[in-house]
This record gives sequence, structure tokens and C-alpha cells, in this order.
Amino acid sequence: MYKKVLLVTVVFGLLTILFAACTIRDSSQAAAGPAVHMGGADFLQKSVTIKKGDSVNLVDDSTSPHIIVNGSWVGSTQKPAQEPGAPTVKLQFNGNDSAPMGPFNTAGTFHVYCTIHQGMNLEVIVQ
Repeated sequence: MYKKVLLVTVVFGLLTILFAACTIRDSSQAAAGPAVHMGGADFLQKSVTIKKGDSVNLVDDSTSPHIIVNGSWVGSTQKPAQEPGAPTVKLQFNGNDSAPMGPFNTAGTFHVYCTIHQGMNLEVIVQ
């Protein structure tokens, strides 16, 4: 009788720990700021305005890979550029994933682009 009670108590305790562990979230990956979604070959919005100190959560809603870096496309030419005050951006997406970009600690207008998809530019305005 006592063995059954002990076994049930141990199993219940292990299940409680398992369910509690599933609710733990890594807040270091959470972006403090808005989300910008990416389609197969473009940003779904071309510009985002955020507050100083915020990050932007980039969300890849497609199965397409993206490599996002500082700079922009000018016509059909990639123009990598590290703008003064911009965080260094080098993010790789494999499809249906997301990652924070930033934080942006300096006011100004900054540009990032996808090295894979021609014309895929995003302007980040920091106030």
C-alpha cells in the first residue's frame, strides 16, 4: 500500500516538474519593440519606427531563407554599410523562424537588407 502511494507521489511530482519546465521562456531572445514580418522575397513592410533602446523582432513567415545585414540594395547592387550608431546586424533565417535585431541605442535612420533577395530592404527609424 505504501509503495503505491509513494510511486503515485513520485510520478505526480515528476509530471509537475515537467509541465513547469515547459513554461519557462528565455527572455533574452524576446525583442523589446515591434515585429517586422518577411515573406518569401521581401519585407512585408518597408519601414518601422521604434523608440531608442528597442529591438525589432524579425519574423520569417515563409520557408525561404534570408540573410539580413547592414546596408541596402541600390537598384540591383548590394551596398553593405555600417551606419554610425547602428547595431551590427548579421542574422540568418532558415524559414518559419524569428530573431531579435538590435537594440538600437542611437536615434536616426538605419538600413538593413537581405543578401539573398534583390531589393529586400528595411528602413529602421529610431526616435
